[in-house]
Amino acid sequence: MTTHDPDSLSHAEQAALGSGADFWSTKQVGTIPSLTLTDGPHGVRRQVGADDHLGIAASEPATCFPPAVGLGQSWDAELVGKVGQALGAESRALDVDILLGPGVNIKRDPRCGRNFEYYSEDPHLTGVLATSWVSGLQGTGVGASLKHFAANNTEHDRMRSSSEVAPRPLREIYLRAFQRVVQQAQPWTVMCSYNRLNGTYTSQNHWLLTQVLRDEWGFDGVVVSDWGAVQDRVAAVAAGLDLEMPSTGGTTDTQVVEAAEAGTLDSAVLTRRRSDGRARREGGGGPGDADPAFDPETHHALAREVAAHCVVLLKNDVVDTAPVLPLTAGRSLAVIGNFGQTPRYQGGGSSHVNPTRVDVPLDEIRALADGAEVTSAAGFTTDGTGTDAALRDEAIRAAGAADTAVVFLGLAAHQESEGFDRDHIELPAEQIELLEAVVRVQPRTVVVLSHGGVLCLAPVVACAPAILDGALLGQAGGGALADVLYGRVNPSARLTETVPVRIHDTPAYLDFPGEHSHVQYGEGLFVGYRWYDARDIPVTFPFGHGLSYTSFSYDGLELRSAADGITASVTVTNTGERAGREVAQFYVAKPGSSVARPPQELKGHAVVTLAPGDSERVTVLLDRQDLAYWDIRADRWVVEGGTYEVRAAASSRDIRATGTVEVTGDDLVLPLTLDSPSARR
Repeated sequence: MTTHDPDSLSHAEQAALGSGADFWSTKQVGTIPSLTLTDGPHGVRRQVGADDHLGIAASEPATCFPPAVGLGQSWDAELVGKVGQALGAESRALDVDILLGPGVNIKRDPRCGRNFEYYSEDPHLTGVLATSWVSGLQGTGVGASLKHFAANNTEHDRMRSSSEVAPRPLREIYLRAFQRVVQQAQPWTVMCSYNRLNGTYTSQNHWLLTQVLRDEWGFDGVVVSDWGAVQDRVAAVAAGLDLEMPSTGGTTDTQVVEAAEAGTLDSAVLTRRRSDGRARREGGGGPGDADPAFDPETHHALAREVAAHCVVLLKNDVVDTAPVLPLTAGRSLAVIGNFGQTPRYQGGGSSHVNPTRVDVPLDEIRALADGAEVTSAAGFTTDGTGTDAALRDEAIRAAGAADTAVVFLGLAAHQESEGFDRDHIELPAEQIELLEAVVRVQPRTVVVLSHGGVLCLAPVVACAPAILDGALLGQAGGGALADVLYGRVNPSARLTETVPVRIHDTPAYLDFPGEHSHVQYGEGLFVGYRWYDARDIPVTFPFGHGLSYTSFSYDGLELRSAADGITASVTVTNTGERAGREVAQFYVAKPGSSVARPPQELKGHAVVTLAPGDSERVTVLLDRQDLAYWDIRADRWVVEGGTYEVRAAASSRDIRATGTVEVTGDDLVLPLTLDSPSARR
């Protein structure tokens, strides 16, 4: 592909390159081609007729993979990379150049309506998974758009609200995943968010878009706005925004040209990025060159495989001498709950995908039931009308007549979505009432959960002997759930968010969603499990939790400190009777630190698959950069020297082995002034 020398373009051409031609495409200028962008990140939402960014108008059929809330629960970077590759293939087939994803905002509060688009409450896990997604996608010649940059953690008043975040939590929690993906995967684009950050719109935030993103992290791609996020195009261009979307009909192009010609906008900012990602598709076929159609069946099979690795076994008690799960083929079942027949498999809003097909859990369960009777009952409505006595009674009769009841509970699409935040995290009362009634007549009851945001599960745990958390699993979720229920797939996923006992226990409870267009991030560094650990608060399920149909032991933890960080090794053994997949997690603590720190932080993990009785030595590098804290005096990352504690764990509260290691710290020399502590002595 041949492009103009950026310096040869006129101000009008340069301005035109920085704005949309229409809703989804950029302008062609000379030999610089138009590019097509479209929503992701768990499927390609390619619109060819009416267009919108709310998921309302029709789009071309595409595979709906598990959204990030489900995909993150796999904890499997390799698997996430395969999804990225498949999305790239579908993007090419649908003539899409840039897929808008992944979303890497931290799940600060479980009520945020867009949490289903994000991976976790932890920046390390989020960054690792998103890096793999971007690498997989861009390896096909399709660009990613890392979003929403930055501190976009509430839907309420999202077009104006200012996220007020102190330097340390901003760097250590909310920017850290972005930094990892930018530096390790080099996304073609980064999408700025709607909100303000510490008073300044992110689209106009020179510190964020230029000083941090470009100068510190070395980003050399395009900064694109979220759709409609630009308040002042001239100020945004000066701050570091490259592309305003969607089209404004040329209005803001004119403003940019007038400012450049009047000298109020430095012309250099118009040419700074013309060697950016626009030319990167060269090796992948070139913009406008669609590849042959993808195979929907092959991608559906991949979606099912992936979804099965995203199902978390939260609880599996013994009833009548054996665990409730896995189910035994040939024994009768009652499948209860609206979501078993009409599955909830993706979130609402801009990422809504038109699936190529949808697996219905009831149908998939019947397919694996080996001819046993499988009855069904809706049990409840999802329209907000409350308890339906007739539906409940029908479900109770079905449960009592079967050998086992599988009860599907969760939230309907209208109860959580992009565009609004939830007021609470409770399951609808009629669902809890139904579950309690079912368990009274059927002690062998399994609950299957479908939801995009964290739920209060204490009432479910109190009565259900077995619980599977499916989050949102995409179009093949029904088949994946059947695979896990019947043990064709051994569950191995892990929670990426802490499940609190009650909403009042959550870190941001008193500071969400904010007031008068300001959100105070008063919990500071103590987000997610960091908060519950620091305050020793009981939780229903901890971060990283997930059971299996087999068991694992951890032995022989060894730690070695080197220039690149801490190498941690531990032997994981399958001590059960089934093949299984374990997620070994490594948490790091710094006892006696000179700065405030969480009691422990995830800094590495590994996925290992073992046959019964087999062992494997797992080795993970806990990168030195990840051990650093942001020193507000020096305004840089600093690794504190001294003794570090490393914990090999099956969850944040299931520590299997602990060791210590010495780490050499960074030299930190602060300027001596009259305000320095030593100067006052």
